[in-house]
Amino acid sequence: MIQFIRDIFAAKQAAKRPVVSFEFFPTKTDEGERNLMEKTIPALCKLKPDYCSVTYGAGGSTREKTLGTVARIQNEHGLTTMAHLTCVNATEQETRHVIEQARALGVKNLLALRGDPPGGVGEFQKTEGGFEFSYQLVQLIRQIGGFAIGVAGFPEGHIACKEGRLVDWQRLKHKIDQGADFVITQLFFDNTDFCEFRDFLTKAGVKVSIVPGIISIGSAAQIKKFTALCGAKLPAPLLAELDKYATDDAACAEFGIRYATQQCQELLKSGAPGIHFYTLNRAAATTAIMKNLGLV
Repeated sequence: MIQFIRDIFAAKQAAKRPVVSFEFFPTKTDEGERNLMEKTIPALCKLKPDYCSVTYGAGGSTREKTLGTVARIQNEHGLTTMAHLTCVNATEQETRHVIEQARALGVKNLLALRGDPPGGVGEFQKTEGGFEFSYQLVQLIRQIGGFAIGVAGFPEGHIACKEGRLVDWQRLKHKIDQGADFVITQLFFDNTDFCEFRDFLTKAGVKVSIVPGIISIGSAAQIKKFTALCGAKLPAPLLAELDKYATDDAACAEFGIRYATQQCQELLKSGAPGIHFYTLNRAAATTAIMKNLGLV
């Protein structure tokens, strides 16, 4: 049964169990789609996640494919699936149309994001007649009604917020107040950052679930590229370890599983309501971490 994600968090909290979710991205090729739909997702569904999400693509470039993938996962696997939605390259009227499309497909959950510019580079540019900030998207979805709304949070502060992370966290509090039901964080590698972020929001009166987003490092080069794009930092001890595996991706992936497992264990012990895994459309690392955590 397709559920509102806010209800999933409430039920799991009552049962004292963590909420586990997986993120996928729409593929660019037919072969990639076959691998995702016929191999990766069936393999990860065996782990019995509570829900999954599908990204939108830089510049809203995969809008139709995102909704199609979400609908297909829900229809074929009965797994609650959240569609990402951004402010990029869309007027308010176009955004309303996408939201109604989602509703018609049986989507009950939306992740409201400002989004990355086309190509993922340069500064965000507001579309004439569209939205400049994600809190405005939250307001629109809440006004339309019928959806659980997630938003993104940044334990180290958003890369575009020059005033510092405390200002960014205050803006997140304002965004949550517009009607968000839960927060999923950007990837991070120092759990202290997450705990300070969560504690700040909790003291500010935030009561919704704040979920850490975790990625398993696959290769040193790849994760350095990811973190440069999103503004997350690689702590010095982690960088030193990665340098040992600079030319051995297989060994690096094994190390990444160990590191992510330890991160998740500490986060769950500290009271995190669950873990959101950035799967990169692959099953092996997430499966290994879930087994290590005893969540299979």
